[in-house]
Amino acid sequence: MSYRNLEECIIDLEKNGHLVRITEEVDPHLEMAAIHMKVFEAGGPALLFEKVKGSKFRAVSNLFGTVERSKFIFRDTWDSTQNVIALRNDPVKALKNPFKYIGTGLAARRALPLKKSGSQPSGFQEIQISDLPLVKHWQGDGGAFVTLPQVYSEDPDKPGIMNSNLGMYRVQLTGNEYELNKEVGIHYQIHRGIGIHQDKANKQDKPLKVSIFIGGPPAHTLSAVMPLPEGMSELTFAGLLSGRHFRYSYVDGYCISNDADFVITGEIYPGETKPEGPFGDHLGYYSLIHPFPVMRVHKVYARQNAIYPFTVVGRPPQEDTAFGALIHELTGGAIRQEVPGVKEVHAIDAAGVHPLLFAIGSERYTPYQKIKQPAEILTIANRILGTGQLSLAKFLFITAQEDKKVSTHDVENFLTYILERINLRRDIHFQTNTTIDTLDYSGTGLNTGSKVVFAAVGDVKRELCREVPGILKGLPGAGEARLIMPGIVALQTSPFGSYDEAQREIGELCKSIEQRGALTSCPMIILCDDSEFMSATLDNFLWATFTRSNPSHDIYGVNSGYEHKHWACDNVIIDARTKPHQAPPLIEDPVVQKNIERVFVKGASLDGIRTGK
Repeated sequence: MSYRNLEECIIDLEKNGHLVRITEEVDPHLEMAAIHMKVFEAGGPALLFEKVKGSKFRAVSNLFGTVERSKFIFRDTWDSTQNVIALRNDPVKALKNPFKYIGTGLAARRALPLKKSGSQPSGFQEIQISDLPLVKHWQGDGGAFVTLPQVYSEDPDKPGIMNSNLGMYRVQLTGNEYELNKEVGIHYQIHRGIGIHQDKANKQDKPLKVSIFIGGPPAHTLSAVMPLPEGMSELTFAGLLSGRHFRYSYVDGYCISNDADFVITGEIYPGETKPEGPFGDHLGYYSLIHPFPVMRVHKVYARQNAIYPFTVVGRPPQEDTAFGALIHELTGGAIRQEVPGVKEVHAIDAAGVHPLLFAIGSERYTPYQKIKQPAEILTIANRILGTGQLSLAKFLFITAQEDKKVSTHDVENFLTYILERINLRRDIHFQTNTTIDTLDYSGTGLNTGSKVVFAAVGDVKRELCREVPGILKGLPGAGEARLIMPGIVALQTSPFGSYDEAQREIGELCKSIEQRGALTSCPMIILCDDSEFMSATLDNFLWATFTRSNPSHDIYGVNSGYEHKHWACDNVIIDARTKPHQAPPLIEDPVVQKNIERVFVKGASLDGIRTGK
């Protein structure tokens, strides 16, 4: 469907059983978010909140809550969009199969942004920030945030819509030191296009004009998170996926999306920051208070009968999990074009996306020899860790596709494949004092930490344990050991005190293991606060281990040492205990959970939705 606006999409979803209206008044302070999370967890429909306490505007969430619903929204443009992106990645495809791609020219023509004449778009009215549904998601959040914004900026050196950036950077509307209705905070991380624009504006000693679009056709929202092929603008992609031009105009020098439900315009001045956060984020923890750019609000617009879209982020899976699946399906081939030899790259959602990558590459350096050790995949690993947002990863497990079929999307089998083949004295490679995800507090500071590559190819070197080895039972200073999966054991120990203490304690633990004999069947040991939790599900292991560890500081080894500056060991130990410097995890508020039961009871709007709680 070529939706002209968000309401057309909502009507279509409702007609087809994908949306439920909530007629009870709901408080945007914690309640709306809590309802959303329960419905998402149940695999439920999109939600239209008709009565938002304190605001005249309606709100919608969970639009993209399932991949199936998302593909239903884009059912008429999905294939043509994939084809255009495929041609950008590999233009020769059109020559090989011209009839398959015959419609891509027409689709691409509709994708070009369309400038409308006149000043303020018809149907828009001026409002204030305080008129919006001020949704606060977690009790520890610093205020209300926009969680599905489309933040627009232009290149100061080359103004114009075709040199613009559209990104999804969270926007803090209230709280902290922000003057209500006059200032908002814009949190953007490293490797983001708006940062390049702000840097250029700063060098010109000029403020950067920014427009924040909220709502509009769902394609506009998805376009703000797309990692697109070089040279394809987000606004072109928005037109492509929506099946109609992105319509825009300029008011007071600011770009206005004529199809958005809300638009906030303003300027970011050189050197102006204010404390932003905390915010419950997609790693499952709070991102803490840090200085980020403050935008001086110029004007705020709302279209007639505007609807405010929002989502809630927290420990995966959440609605942004579906975003990730859509992005991978649309652009999965792009990384194969950008990094020669790569076959798959998968950011593991359960681990918070950026902390953990799985990859499959090629080993073509010496085809005349039987593969004995990683070679080309190490080159590919460096390319992956130097590419866009993939460079934010901390842990990369990589292998080459050989005789046995392996997939990065089958987590347990993929890790089993690696652990059966890895040479722990040769195939672990560190990068220290480098950049990691802004939201990851396992490192040594904001944006700073380390990376490690586990690379494995060739024949099976060990049989992995399928129960806890006797060597790991009853170790001095350690609690209960539990099997997580073949070859990986969770070992509960005393709480983390300091890195000096950890060095001493884990050093003693390693000596105890060494004295008991070889432990070849268990290449990886995870130190944790709660081995029952760590081993309960694979998702618990992925989340707790890779969000709570910094490779350079938290990886140890039995019989470890340096061989010509290369670190080696017999068994890898990852310290995944909670550290004092790390951010607190997100915990549901029991009072709010009790309050929202009213919309799930018999006869209420969400009667019949089974939340499992």
